[in-house]
Amino acid sequence: MTLNLVSNAYLEESTAKIRVKQVPWEGYQRAGHITHEELTLIKKVDRQAKAKTESLLLSDGQAYASLYLGLLKKLQRVDTLQSILVFIADALTDHEERIALFTRTSIDDPDLPYGPLLRILEAQDDFVQLKAAQILTVLLSAEPAPLQQWQLQPLLNYLSMWVQGTAPNKRDVAVQCLETILPRHEVRQAVWAIPGILSGLVEILKSNHHPQMNYQVGFCFWLLTFETEVAEQINKYDVIPLFVSVAQAAAKEKVVRINIATLRNLVTKAPSANLPAMLVAQLLPFVKNLATRKWSDEDILEDVQFLRDELNARFESLTTWDEYTSELSSGHLSWTPVHDSDLFWKNNVTRLNEKDHFYLKRLIELLRTSYDPVVLAVAAHDLGQYVKYYERGKKIVTDLGGKTLVMELMSHGSGEVQYQALLSVQRLVSHPWQTA
Repeated sequence: MTLNLVSNAYLEESTAKIRVKQVPWEGYQRAGHITHEELTLIKKVDRQAKAKTESLLLSDGQAYASLYLGLLKKLQRVDTLQSILVFIADALTDHEERIALFTRTSIDDPDLPYGPLLRILEAQDDFVQLKAAQILTVLLSAEPAPLQQWQLQPLLNYLSMWVQGTAPNKRDVAVQCLETILPRHEVRQAVWAIPGILSGLVEILKSNHHPQMNYQVGFCFWLLTFETEVAEQINKYDVIPLFVSVAQAAAKEKVVRINIATLRNLVTKAPSANLPAMLVAQLLPFVKNLATRKWSDEDILEDVQFLRDELNARFESLTTWDEYTSELSSGHLSWTPVHDSDLFWKNNVTRLNEKDHFYLKRLIELLRTSYDPVVLAVAAHDLGQYVKYYERGKKIVTDLGGKTLVMELMSHGSGEVQYQALLSVQRLVSHPWQTA
């Protein structure tokens, strides 16, 4: 684990400029902010050739780790903090063995190494914030002991803000930090408890078409789905159709691989929670197509064949009612044959009343919350089918607010939505209510 795993052009360019800047170390010593011993140590590495600093770190690495963190703790000027962070980063770059020099500082001071780095995340300077996050990520990912909340939570709170924000450098570094620390079980659990991180990653995947960013966000989701609780519930963020669409559009093999591997995790960890949504998202025909392609990575073919076999088995045992409820649960209603089947509605209409009208309420919820004209048109149509084949359902639909919603859709911008809403309203008002 080295600092190179979290890289960013802005950080690298800024680092090169900061490395040659002069810091008034003597002034700090005269003002009593640093000791004579600290001044002597820092002058030996300040703006010196790399070979010289490497030699000093080889012989006195522990002293310099303690020095850098101690200076971070007591100095506050932004330009000085920038320089100290560059010293730390230079010490860690390409030297994984030096991580222990920094984590061992906790023996003499329990606030180290994390306390000062966490506090300067609050600095009003992008470089200081991002460089501190970069260094924290490397140290936390290599920490031998289980991470405590105070060590982890402040960083995750900032990563959450950055993945939801629009600043490209912050978003880029945040995603890289997450993919570096998510291999840890306690980090996966902590991230799952922060909805902002999940929704931020989803939005990046929806809007960002750069293959590398798509891969990195996909990698984060792949790591998260090793947790059973995550695999059982993650599709509340509607990620399954998103993973499928990203894989379908991907030109890079690695983007296909990470999305297919994530879908496999979801099936392995929580099949009953995820297979229905995968069928609705048309994953089966897609993986059948993928199985015919040539891949340089054999893992892709293995994952594709696994998904194909699992989805085939589920599809073969699927009844029309299973198909309908899977579609309803996913929220992605479309004009599949079941909606226009008179036989389906005759045989299954009363099942919408089961579990205190659970599926009927879901249908009405889609009328209230969806912005997709196809979903709205199909939901309005299905509501009309319900009252057509279940006369007593008219009062139930009205009491649940469905009649008001479908009447509002008669003025929707989509002609198809208007038409289906009109048919549904006609059926709702065609006869007097009967008591349910």
